[in-house]
Amino acid sequence: MAKRPVKAPRRARPKLSPPRIGSVRELRQFQRVMAEALFRPLTAGDGLQPTWSDGRTTRSVVEEFVKPNDRLTAMERVEIYARSYWFRVLDCLYDDYPGVHSIIGVKCFMKLTTAFLAECPSESFTLRNLGSRLPQFITDNPAFTAPRTALAVDMAWFEWAQVVAFDGMALPPITEDEILDAGPALKVALQPYLGIMQCSYPVDEFALALKKRDSALRGESSNAVSALKGKRAGARPRLPRREAICVAVHRQQNMLFFKRLEPEAYAILTALRAGRTLSAACVAALRNANPAIDWAARVREWFQAWQSLGWLCRRPARGRS
Repeated sequence: MAKRPVKAPRRARPKLSPPRIGSVRELRQFQRVMAEALFRPLTAGDGLQPTWSDGRTTRSVVEEFVKPNDRLTAMERVEIYARSYWFRVLDCLYDDYPGVHSIIGVKCFMKLTTAFLAECPSESFTLRNLGSRLPQFITDNPAFTAPRTALAVDMAWFEWAQVVAFDGMALPPITEDEILDAGPALKVALQPYLGIMQCSYPVDEFALALKKRDSALRGESSNAVSALKGKRAGARPRLPRREAICVAVHRQQNMLFFKRLEPEAYAILTALRAGRTLSAACVAALRNANPAIDWAARVREWFQAWQSLGWLCRRPARGRS
């Protein structure tokens, strides 16, 4: 027997702010309505959507909580704030994800970021966190980046790792003496700002090619250097071919760096980040490694490099951030 279709529940009519705000609850009520007006995508003409989320005209809703003046209507006054919000956040994502918009093109990037911000609007006091959910959004919505979704996902995670590495929290690095004193049972943590990842494409090389291109264009505009030979100004570097890599994103003296990792080194770092001891991390990472290689010497070399770069720190005690 066929089931009757279930009607979707009617969306409750949004509450608007009272004529006067006399409590924190009423202030929050007004803020939610204002946020809904600002966070909805603009029209093609950069105006407010004509219809509110519950079917009423946006004009009638806006006129309930915004007054016109002798120069602007209520809609026009709100549009000023909506445009300021959208132009700023779109520009921020464009700056934070140059690799992604180079891969899919500016038009597709604008569609992607507009849809992203409509679903994941700003929730932080700082624009630094605005794009934190974009890599996962690309993964969950591949139509915006097809047919280059796999490359766009890798690049998005790589570029978000740069944001974290630039100003992420740093803990006091562990010293070589502390490692020697504690022995293999020591639980070592990785710096919170350190990004380690496996990628299906050499996104680090593509990022460096973009940076080289942009530097050449800036030099050309100031007549400091000549244009790149054999390339038209502004040409995108060739998209990378599929190649599995492991890479770390870190900072030194307030500058960003990328460092390729051998798969076994990546496995050790991943195990340390998961909370394993030094010995357990090494055993797990090298269980199926090539026995012809002197892994003891190589691991010693890796740890010396990681310790000198300040990547390693003591695991914080429970209950402390």
